[in-house]
Amino acid sequence: MRTRRTRSVLVAACAALLLSGAGAGAGAMPAVAQPQSAAPAAPALSAAYGLTPLTNLFAERLLIADKVAAAKYGTDRPIDDPAREQKILDDVGTRAVGLGLDPDAVVAVFRDQIEANKLVQRGLYTRWDAHPEERPTQRPDLDKEVRPALDRITTQLLNTLVETEGVRLSPSCEPRLYGAAAWSAFGHELDVLHLKGMERALPSACARMND
Repeated sequence: MRTRRTRSVLVAACAALLLSGAGAGAGAMPAVAQPQSAAPAAPALSAAYGLTPLTNLFAERLLIADKVAAAKYGTDRPIDDPAREQKILDDVGTRAVGLGLDPDAVVAVFRDQIEANKLVQRGLYTRWDAHPEERPTQRPDLDKEVRPALDRITTQLLNTLVETEGVRLSPSCEPRLYGAAAWSAFGHELDVLHLKGMERALPSACARMND
């Protein structure tokens, strides 16, 4: 499938960027990664993709998954929370209508973000189970610290979906999306696990990708 091949290119491109030395230290997974501002590397090329504001938000949301995992790890709180997930999807679908967006398309984008977030959480659980010394030493407060950050990104994502609608509907969206994702992954110093999360976050961003 074309999309699967393109995702492989994304992984290879991001790995090359990280191994180039500009992303030194990105290969080591911290106990709880902190969202970072995207690096200003190659700003003209990055801007040419037109979708880096969107993929930067995808990357920020992926990094917040580390805090979600740290908050839940070792507790009875499951990674999957169908009721909360549906509440988020219902909310963004309703807000999409008010913004003039296709609610089904927006729900699909946010469903991908939720699944990408859970992919990272599961990966962290596996790592922490195997390497107890890397387990988080602090438990973030989901209600006071994590969810407000996720709510902020939700609003920003909705606004950015409006701003990028023309690009996302264009025939050139897919290569531009994966190029933007590579730069966002580089700028946020995503490690291998978070690169996999970025892959999972992308499938519904372009209207034509699944045609």
